[in-house]
Amino acid sequence: MDILKEGSSGPAVTALQKQLQAHGFPPGAIDGAFGPGTAAAVIAFQRSEGLVPDGIVGTRTAQALGFAERDLPPPAAMPDITVAIASKMFPATPLDPIKANLPTVLAALADAKLKTVPIVLAALATIRAETDGFVPISEGLSRFNTSPGGHPFDLYDSRKDLGNQGPPDGASFRGRGYVQLTGRTNYTKFGPLVGVNDLVEQPDRANDPEIAAKILAAFIASKETAIATALAAGDVARARRLVNGGSNGLDRFTSAYQTGLSLLTPTA
Repeated sequence: MDILKEGSSGPAVTALQKQLQAHGFPPGAIDGAFGPGTAAAVIAFQRSEGLVPDGIVGTRTAQALGFAERDLPPPAAMPDITVAIASKMFPATPLDPIKANLPTVLAALADAKLKTVPIVLAALATIRAETDGFVPISEGLSRFNTSPGGHPFDLYDSRKDLGNQGPPDGASFRGRGYVQLTGRTNYTKFGPLVGVNDLVEQPDRANDPEIAAKILAAFIASKETAIATALAAGDVARARRLVNGGSNGLDRFTSAYQTGLSLLTPTA
């Protein structure tokens, strides 16, 4: 089965319509034509299952509908993000760090099965918003993390929402990497997810390029459906908030995302 969407037709669409009907999402006529009725039924089913409600039947939606393995669409291919494309998404960044780190980031995203164009671009746009230089970095001092005359990151020391337990947690678990992983809770959670069981004891490892790439992929994967849903609705600001919790770096995130989308989307 190929990926099915509005405008598709044939026996695979007929099978899809029957599956939708069987799951309680009537598409209208069972006629083998993927029209508005089928699209609406697919979207309703996707919302019911917590999938991205884009009306497109790819591997995940087909699996949720119960199609046999042999009938599933082929896995999505990784978008062809070249150094040339990435350099346009990162216009102020020298080419050397892009050349050095882009393959590692794309490999980590692929390993995490993050291969759709919007999600891959959102991951790269996150790097643009958080580090801009396409290298993992540590968070710098600011009035939001350090009090006047206080020791570095003292405003993070006792943040319960970060899981911090007092000094020196603020400095130990400050933002690091491509996604600016912050707080004891996140270091505790994401270390084992990327195969680094001692990340709490050695938090600076979050700035290792390979580990940083895996953390970025794991973090995006943990919010994939919500991010993809926001992007499908054209709500780039919400997609940014899901990663950052606010609007910091939104201009850079939006610029990188929209630039990448324009370069990867065919024009008529």
